[in-house]
Amino acid sequence: MIGRLAPPWDRLLLDARLATLRDDLGAYGVVEAGALAWKDGLLAYAGPANELPGDAAGLATRVESAEGRWITPGLVDCHTHLVFAGDRAREFERRLQGASYEQIAREGGGILSSVRATRAADEDSLLAVSLPRARSLCADGVTTLEIKSGYGLDFENERKMLRVARRIGEALGISVRCTYLAAHALPAEFAGRADDYIDAVIGWLPRLHEEGLVDAVDAFCEGIGFSPAQTRRVFEAARGLGLPVKLHADQLSDLGGAALTASFGGLSADHIEWTNTDAVRAMAAAGTVAVLLPGAFHVLRETRLPPLDALREHAVPMAVATDLNPGTSPLQSLRLAMSLACTHFRLTPEEALRGATVHAAAALGLHDRGRLAAGQRADFVQWRIGHPAELAYWLGGDLVHSVHVAGRRLG
Repeated sequence: MIGRLAPPWDRLLLDARLATLRDDLGAYGVVEAGALAWKDGLLAYAGPANELPGDAAGLATRVESAEGRWITPGLVDCHTHLVFAGDRAREFERRLQGASYEQIAREGGGILSSVRATRAADEDSLLAVSLPRARSLCADGVTTLEIKSGYGLDFENERKMLRVARRIGEALGISVRCTYLAAHALPAEFAGRADDYIDAVIGWLPRLHEEGLVDAVDAFCEGIGFSPAQTRRVFEAARGLGLPVKLHADQLSDLGGAALTASFGGLSADHIEWTNTDAVRAMAAAGTVAVLLPGAFHVLRETRLPPLDALREHAVPMAVATDLNPGTSPLQSLRLAMSLACTHFRLTPEEALRGATVHAAAALGLHDRGRLAAGQRADFVQWRIGHPAELAYWLGGDLVHSVHVAGRRLG
């Protein structure tokens, strides 16, 4: 790797302030008066400018000044449902008038209303309505994105959603990880036959995997979703294909979802408001990331906090994601999710930034991004800020100067 990344580099930025997020450099992994270089899509240097291995002018094909801007790793949104048709603004209004999420779901609203709209859209129109949401995330610093299926709930429509997710990555030039979430809700045609539906979900998976459409497998383990036993069957099918798993776990009740995920060595357990301490210990032992989703917590006006003290005590990595979806988290900014995580969950701004970079990457099974260090992908953002804490402080606003993915500037 060192030989491959030796000078001459493709590009070198001087006069940079780096928030590397390296653990050995203190808070934020700060390097003042820093330099950043990349070659062939990988970072070749990230450190003090006065420690560059030679005269700057001779080290890279192109040398520029960052003019004192802060540079962080590219943000990673590790939990989204952004491919869908329609919206659920009226359900939002109903919840404000007193209806619960569970009540709306049991009346045929919720996920199933998004299923009807998504099934009715063809692939091109689904791409057309979904692409702007992905662009909004990228414009605010996201360079890697996870997109789940789960609004199709039959083979052709789940396939359609996953194909659209792949096309979004191609259109924007970013990394998109596709997660199979057919075990999201019980479609009307399987009413009263949840086990039969799980049989179908398991049956579709090998075909979708063969087409290169599945990077991980997820499920909604909840009273209004699927039981732990049904979830286990889905996970066993995924393991049989060598696919990693993750879970919508313990959002509305403690059904042991986080512990189940850990028992499979799962990438992440997401939501986890009701997760108990024993499950946190299991997550720590398995290396399962806790994905905090403050957008849904905020929109649903929840009051039960995730077990944050236990997560810290047992050193479980905490990621932060938007959970961008039409019903419970219509959130199109990962920076705003970071801010909500600080306000609702009392994360520090540094924890929130690490949660949206290095820990979020780990929640996708990616260890080649999330920090500024030689050998990592050259995914980074230059910001118009005076300190990294501002990324969680400002509610909105245009703070991005430029976004780079594998060394290539977006936009």
